[in-house]
Amino acid sequence: MSNSYYDWLVKVIVLGDSGVGKTNILTQYCDQKFSQNYMATIGVDFKIKTITVEDKKIKLQIWDTAGQERFRNITQTYYKGAFGIIFVYSIVDRNSFNNVETWIKSITENTTDEVCSILVGNKMDSQDRRVQSSEGQALATKYKMPFIETSALENKNIQNIFDILGLNLKKRLENESQKPQVNAENQSSNQFKLNQETAKPQPPQSSCNC
Repeated sequence: MSNSYYDWLVKVIVLGDSGVGKTNILTQYCDQKFSQNYMATIGVDFKIKTITVEDKKIKLQIWDTAGQERFRNITQTYYKGAFGIIFVYSIVDRNSFNNVETWIKSITENTTDEVCSILVGNKMDSQDRRVQSSEGQALATKYKMPFIETSALENKNIQNIFDILGLNLKKRLENESQKPQVNAENQSSNQFKLNQETAKPQPPQSSCNC
């Protein structure tokens, strides 16, 4: 079987305030790298990774979004077609935690279908904690999504984010596959495709295959 084969192509978006570690989470996951030099994402960027979940291969297009308010309208244009969402806050930044519900509301207002989501509390390596684990768990429970704390710096639980999300994506995708087909012209979600190597997005800035 060709290495390019996959069962599903899925768009995943990483959301959260600026500085919470979204980019470092992705570079740790895809490239096993961490940068101490903070550089805010401008607009959006994305990485590609194919994962194996049980007997299926899922090709993830993971979109890293800018957290600054001035890029909010640009970021929202990329919500369409997302099937997975990773909400990230920093455990040392109370405001980033408080703003998670704003990000959740933004997804609700700009997408038409349910998505698989996970809540991530990053920077668990820090001794300057401002958000307790119990608070993160309570928020995740409120919105019926998994919760995990991570450290992009120490590469703790980064893999687990995508293991959990991947398993939930597989379950949802299999359920979607079993539903009766309707007129394709009336389907607004183009959220996932079956083994279509030609379906590749035009990157707004740069892309990285990993």
